[in-house]
This record gives sequence, structure tokens and C-alpha cells, in this order.
Amino acid sequence: MTLVLTSPAFTEGGAIPREYTCEGTDISPPLSWVGEPPATKSFALIIDDPDAPDPRAPQKTWVHWVVYDIPPHIHVLPAHAANHQLPQGARQGLNDWGRATYGGPCPPTGRHRYVHKLYALNTVLASLENPTKARLLEAMKRHVLAESQLIGTYQMRK
Repeated sequence: MTLVLTSPAFTEGGAIPREYTCEGTDISPPLSWVGEPPATKSFALIIDDPDAPDPRAPQKTWVHWVVYDIPPHIHVLPAHAANHQLPQGARQGLNDWGRATYGGPCPPTGRHRYVHKLYALNTVLASLENPTKARLLEAMKRHVLAESQLIGTYQMRK
């Protein structure tokens, strides 16, 4: 079976609803997944924007959310999980605003892609303290059993 990440809020390549952005209530979107390998001990999730600041001339991948140590029996993160319903044991790392929480799409210009990457890991990474995306990826080396991604898009209203 293949690890598959989906959202009831948007489809692959589709527009992310406003409520999950800085123009809305800026809550984390609902996500769900199936198909993890049997040896999975935890999941990690990274949401980033490879089109920052301008999709016509990207200069940086902007990190919106870093979550790790999601227990292996969890297959759903409901909307607003970053602040109210993160599963017990799950931890958040630092986004590019320097906060250990979700920060929604807020592109300064153009339509940006938001890549939601889910990793099935053969370990728990409990020793990390508020890791950045780079630190989490380094800690995950040699532990990734499977990965999946879901891309949504957003453009600010004028």
C-alpha cells in the first residue's frame, strides 16, 4: 500500500479555502492519510511554500508548519489542530515566523503552491526541542519509511 495524504478542504492542486489563510481565521487545514508501512512508529508533517516571495522569481521556501511525533495510530488532523486538537504526543517545530504553530498562506504576490509533506518514520523523535524544518529533516535521515504530499494553492484577494 502507498502512503496517501488528502484533505476534505481542498483537492490536489486546488485552491486552499480562505479560512486556512491569513485572510481568514488562519487555522490549520484538516488532513488525513492512509497506507503507512507496518513498521511506522510516528509521522511528521511539514507544510511549506516553495514560491516565496514571488512565484515568478522564487527566492526561498517559506515554512508554514512543522509537526512531528504524531502517533502511528493517528490518521487525521482536524481543522485547527495546531492550536486545539494536536494528538497527544505530537510536537510542533518552528515555522519561518519563529513560532511553534501553524501559519497559513499569506502570499505577497501571485498564486503560490503550498506543499503538505507527510513522512512515515520508523522512530519517535522525542529528543528534539522546537526544531526548524532543516533540523527535523536532519533528524529524520535514515528513518523515513514512506512519504506523501498534497499541494494546494492560494492567491490573496485584491
